[in-house]
Amino acid sequence: MATKEKKNVKKEIVANVESLETRIAFLEDGRLEDFFVERKSEERIVGSIFKGKIQNLEDGLQAAFVDIGLKKNAFIHYWDMIPEDAARLEAEELGTSSGGRGNRRKKFSPGEMQERFPVGSEIIVQVSKAAISTKGPRVTANLSVAGRYLVMMPGTSLKGVSRKISGEKERQRLKKILARMQTPENLGFIIRTAGEGARKTGFARDLRSLLDTWEKIDDGIKNKKTPCLLYQEPDLLERMVRDSLIEDIDRIVIDEDEEATRIRSAISRISRHAERNIHVYEGTTPIFEHFDVERQLNNAFRRKVWLPGGGYLVFDETEALVAIDINTGRHKGGNSQEESILEVNLEAAEEIARQLRLRNVGGLVVIDFIDMKQRKNRTAVYRRLKDGVRIDKARTNLLPISDLGLLEMTRQRAQQSISSSAYVDCPYCKGRGTVKSALTMSVEVQRHIHEVLHKLQVEGKHEHTRITVHPIVMDRLKKADENLLVQLEEKYGGNMGFVSDAHLHVEEFVISNPETHETYYSNIDQNRLHLQVDQ
Repeated sequence: MATKEKKNVKKEIVANVESLETRIAFLEDGRLEDFFVERKSEERIVGSIFKGKIQNLEDGLQAAFVDIGLKKNAFIHYWDMIPEDAARLEAEELGTSSGGRGNRRKKFSPGEMQERFPVGSEIIVQVSKAAISTKGPRVTANLSVAGRYLVMMPGTSLKGVSRKISGEKERQRLKKILARMQTPENLGFIIRTAGEGARKTGFARDLRSLLDTWEKIDDGIKNKKTPCLLYQEPDLLERMVRDSLIEDIDRIVIDEDEEATRIRSAISRISRHAERNIHVYEGTTPIFEHFDVERQLNNAFRRKVWLPGGGYLVFDETEALVAIDINTGRHKGGNSQEESILEVNLEAAEEIARQLRLRNVGGLVVIDFIDMKQRKNRTAVYRRLKDGVRIDKARTNLLPISDLGLLEMTRQRAQQSISSSAYVDCPYCKGRGTVKSALTMSVEVQRHIHEVLHKLQVEGKHEHTRITVHPIVMDRLKKADENLLVQLEEKYGGNMGFVSDAHLHVEEFVISNPETHETYYSNIDQNRLHLQVDQ
């Protein structure tokens, strides 16, 4: 029954191509399930293959830094510098059980990698993770180039079938097809899940395309100067359409005629049948509005996300982790409090799995579910989330819900999250999300007036003092604190004048002498002012 319903789900890709960016939405029965954006001004390096040069080796970090021709050197773990099949051979020689990962996390002795990869030597690497914040890109020597049915792995001799293809009879058929293919010794191939049930001709066409790609890469390895780019993944639109051929997409709609023609031409080399699924959108309403994607995106990227039953999620993205809080909100239902809480948590688990994909959240995620007394309910929520992330292309790792109601998980971070790339810290509050209240600022202003007037009194000066503040602070001083200011004036025998300046930050103020132009106190952020002038 469930399988039948799954087959009837209408799957669509909607592509909005503009001069500065391309946005792609994956819809299931009109509901937004995945979202991607690529800007033409940003470097597209994840999946790209480079010929790099070892800059330095750090035995303490068990890692090396590689110059691949970008602004920041790439970072590579020692165990990622040796291709997988070599690692397996080494594991067999050592008599250890590697499971195909002999050098994974192996501790290399000082000087060992210096012999294999001396500083200045060349290395062929592929970017597995883009540069994020102050960190350079992460790379690996385990290369892979994906086709429709095959994944090509340069530098290895491995040949196999995806573990997701479970039927033994089909696995044997595919292994025979792979064994009969004439491939170079230094190229390994894995048959993807899309190869299940595919004809020999489809594999032959895919192999030719991958071998053509390898010829170009190999030519670059032999003839190009280091550092250099050897291979770049297709752009977002072509990549998404190529990968969608595996997922039984019913329709691909693109709002740009030239792009649709280009994609048809690219896809025809992989599958002529798939060309018919590509359509040009000719409506007058923007494509994302026509398919109700824009509204769904606006709702999805808010800090507070409402759940169908009336509960809601709160997302807080920090540099270290993403915190997600679940609240019952307006939820009504359930025969008991425990049952109502379970309903909200189950809805939350389902929505969180979707939100992680939409927002492209990576790294550590901590979810604060509403406390559940019964262990079976905690297990049910954990399984619902685990089922939800199963379709996620990024690798995830979940820990069971703790007694405190917290679930910790990690999600593979290949690129910045959508919010990190689309938003910058507010230049006014500097990313805090809050500013000091008028009362707090009034207290601070009076404290510093006291300091300045006391200093002038000790020095025997009775000069006129001007205090420049933001209009919001001025309003507070006039309406609520005027008597306190009069008392200060009487205590120190000085004369004070207050001026409001809307150009000041609400947390900034200046205490000065208007006649001598001497400044006694200023907490103005000069960098912000220079930024304001430049803009």
